Parts: sequence; C-alpha cells; structure tokens
Amino acid sequence: MMLPDPGGPLVSDVVLAGGRPGPTRVPGFTVRRADPADGAGEGSDLAAYRRLRRAVFVSEQGLFTGSDHDDVDDDPRTIVLVARTPDGEVLGGVRVAPSHHPAMPTSSRDLGWWTGSRLVVAPGSRLLLGVGAALVRAACAEVESRGALRFDALVQAPNEGLFRRLGWTSRALVHAHGRPHVEMTWPIDRAARLAHDTKSALGELLLGVSTGAPAGFVGDDGAPVPGSDLIAACDAILPSMVERDPTWAGWCAVLVNLNDLHAMGARPVGILDAVAARDASFARRILAGLAEAAAAYGVPVLGGHTQLGVPAALSVTALGRTSTPVPGGGARPGETLRLTADLGGDWRPGYTGTQWDSTTRRRSPELRALAAVVPTLAPTAAKDVSMAGIIGTVGMLAEASGVRAELDVAAVPTPSAASAGDWLTCFPGFAIVSTETAAGAGTALPGFLTSAACGRTTAGHGVGLRWPDDVVTEAVDTVTGLGAA
Repeated sequence: MMLPDPGGPLVSDVVLAGGRPGPTRVPGFTVRRADPADGAGEGSDLAAYRRLRRAVFVSEQGLFTGSDHDDVDDDPRTIVLVARTPDGEVLGGVRVAPSHHPAMPTSSRDLGWWTGSRLVVAPGSRLLLGVGAALVRAACAEVESRGALRFDALVQAPNEGLFRRLGWTSRALVHAHGRPHVEMTWPIDRAARLAHDTKSALGELLLGVSTGAPAGFVGDDGAPVPGSDLIAACDAILPSMVERDPTWAGWCAVLVNLNDLHAMGARPVGILDAVAARDASFARRILAGLAEAAAAYGVPVLGGHTQLGVPAALSVTALGRTSTPVPGGGARPGETLRLTADLGGDWRPGYTGTQWDSTTRRRSPELRALAAVVPTLAPTAAKDVSMAGIIGTVGMLAEASGVRAELDVAAVPTPSAASAGDWLTCFPGFAIVSTETAAGAGTALPGFLTSAACGRTTAGHGVGLRWPDDVVTEAVDTVTGLGAA
C-alpha cells in the first residue's frame, strides 16, 4: 500500500503561538466498500478515489506519469474501500485484491494470497483524523472475511512505522517507483485459531488416559485393538449441529467414523450408535440420516443406545479390520506430502466455508471404494482431514511424526467453488493427507478422487505454507500437545 508521504512524520510537531486556539472541528467518517454498481461516474465513490489517487501519486509525488491505473483496477475481484464523510466527501481509499504477483499461476484461481495497494489519504486529512489507520484496519478485516491466508502490502518507507503499530511485520526493503518501499505482511492466524479451538486441549486432557494406546498410534484416528486385527474408532457430533440439522448429523456420524477407519487402511465391518434426543420424533430424524449413510457405505448398524427426554447428542463407534494399520505418526523428514480428496459436491447449505458435502451425492459403490484408498497409496503415514481442516490435520500428522510439514498452496487440489482459504480450513467430506517416500503414488485410485503431491516433510515442527513466490508463512505450530506418537 502506498500511503502518501506528507513530507515528514504522520503527526507533525505543533507550535503554539499567541492566544489559546479555538476548538477544531474534526469531521467524522466511515469506511465502506465502493459499490461497483455505481460505476466510475463522476459522482461515485470510485471516481472520487481514483481522482484522489491521481492527485497524490501522479501530481503530488510523481510516482507515475500520466496515470496510476493498472491491471489490478481491471480485475473484477478487486475491492475498493473508501473513507467517506456523512456529506459524501471521500477522504481516502484503498484497494485489495487477489495477488497479481508475477509468480502467480496464470489461472485466475484465488489461492488465498491477497495484496493491498494504492492506499491514499487526502492532504487535508492526513493529520490527527486516523483515516489511513482506519483504512488499513478495514482492509485487513475485508481480506480475512474473504478467506485469505496471506495479506501483503508494499509500503512507502516513511509509513512503515504506522503499519508496524497496527500489527504488520516487515519482510524486505525494496525500491519501487524510484522510492524506498518495505514489503510488509499482515499476520493471519485463521488456521492456527481453528487448530487451537478444536484440538489444543487434547494433550493435557488425555495425559492420564492415553497410556493404553499401542506404541506408535498415540493420538491416531483409530485404535488398534491389542491381540486382534480390529481397529476401533469413536467420534461424536457437536450437539449444536445435531439440534440444527439432525438428519445431516446422523449421516456425518457415520461419515467421520468411517473416515477414521479408512485413514488407517481398515475395511469397516460395523458401527454402534449412541443417540440422545428430546423426543422420539427428533430421535427418528437423527437415526434416519444414520441409517441412510450406513446403507450407502454398506456397513451394518450392530447396536447402540437411545435415550429420550434429554438434550440432543450423538456419537458413533466404528469397527474395522486390517492386519497392517497405517499410523498417523509414521512420516520422516524428506518425504512427499499428498492430499487425496473428493472435490465433487458443494458447500452444505447453511455451512458455506466450513463443511463440504461430497458424500451424499455419491453412489454406494463409490462410497464403498473409499476403503481401498489408503491401502492403494501405501503411505508411511495417513490421517483423514478432520474439523481442524487440511492445515490443522497436516499439523497433527507432523506433530505425531516429529517432523515439520510444508504445503505448496498452489499444488493443493481444490474445488472450483471453494476459495483456497476456506478449503484449507474446512471439513472436506472425504480427504486424506498422507506421506510417501517417493512421489507418484495413487495412480490406481477411484476416478472420482483427485490426488496430488502438494508438499514435503523436513526436520523441525509445525506447518508452513509455501507460496508461488517461494515465501513460506507459518500456519500452525503444535496442534494437540500429544507429542510424537
């Protein structure tokens, strides 16, 4: 973002002379999006913003000759924010858009990397009003609301201090348009917050009860039953989700438990359910979704427990068989990271950006074929993507393996209907993260799945996101606190 340099500090020294000055009227303003429907007509906010840009960047500062218009202005995804007084005067503005960096792939897919630019404040509004700071804060909020995972700006060097005070970090000093600028980044912690909210308490909570897990499988998706080839998995559905959408909750209770078995390479043999509901009618809706999913996956309901007259709750235990379970903590440094996912379907109604529904649209033979995915991949480690999202699940695999993982954002298979930021942090229906000693696995997978090498493991800890310009941003560190398996 190029904030006009008024020729000195943002707030100049004030010299008082003579009598006591009278009160100064400070106009109020609000920051809002310039409505694209208004066009660029002379009276529009967008036109006023562009006039202000020309006056400052072309006439006042001489950064450009003739015009500062560029291809970001022509991108329909670009959003312009303006600071506007109640009587319609535009005091400043800024634009944000998906990155136009030369290293970006030629496709227009939003990778979750956004940039801010052309931050401008009218000369009479640069002192005391806080217009520039308000625009920067609004830009950060706007970009995060769009699902971005990285937000950069190129800032004129004299304004680095303002951005740093607002929480930005400096990356590099460069020269642009004949002046020193600083490459700066706004720290977005979306993935870290999700991992913290869903998984961070596990290590301390399970400290006294996790000693029974077989060596190498602590914190895994399922538990190998000692002395047998059985794998047991147990998951509960959020009570709020059960109350809101009981039939979908019943389907998901089967889905998430079978995914746990699939991640370990186990073939499901049966499930048991525990259902609580306020009355029989509500319980019937939960069980309808559960029974439909069990039939679609070809897995029998072996039994369970039902209680009425209580708040809604739902959990399922699933049993599967394999003589060679795949651990979630089997990765070593130097391996290839892979994502195998069903990109079909769409956002579940009411859960846009958080829950992707591919499974309800699949035929029964397709759903049953999912049990063969991990055995086909033959990975060193595998985990199904949980509510911590792809990034958080990669973090759990890395933590259990005692390694660091780096995801190449541009290489992650992503549905066309989802932004990268949403996809990397949502529950994706069916998705497996796995590691392998050599790329190229997965060629014999079912045709409706997409599988791609999209990262690597190294020595260290946490998860980094590698972007097309080779910058790595930190996404998550410790996820569960359970440590290496």
